[in-house]
Amino acid sequence: MTEKKPNYKEPQPEDERYMREALKEAKRAFDKDEVPIGAVIVCDGVIIARAHNLTEQLTDVTAHAEMQAFTSAANHIGGKYLQDCTLYVTIEPCIMCAGASFWAQIGRLVYGAADPKRGFMSVGTRLLHPKTIITTGILEDECSTILTSYFQAKRD
Repeated sequence: MTEKKPNYKEPQPEDERYMREALKEAKRAFDKDEVPIGAVIVCDGVIIARAHNLTEQLTDVTAHAEMQAFTSAANHIGGKYLQDCTLYVTIEPCIMCAGASFWAQIGRLVYGAADPKRGFMSVGTRLLHPKTIITTGILEDECSTILTSYFQAKRD
């Protein structure tokens, strides 16, 4: 299978505002002693879903921020396809979440910090729907710092 060319888009004026909302969700996860990853889904300029990791609370390895956000957004719009929506997530989605974004047909994916160890880019963009547009590096330092702080506290 050949690698498809990624559909990258330059940052948009609203990207920082929505990524700050995703960071608020990451902080909620941090406060619950969950891996601090947050996500929001925006449709037509409105946040329709907010989520953060709940894997510890739910004892569910699939309870990632993105998965929670997809479920919430689908419930909000009354359908499983999110072609007209943008997912903002603080860290590059893992392979599972990228696969779920494919099935949800998310229109645009915006993430803050890269995750070279567990992010989907380790296998390439073919995990995303062919029409998904990608924007990366939004508030990258803040998104990376909260995760680094969490794991540093765990090691101390």
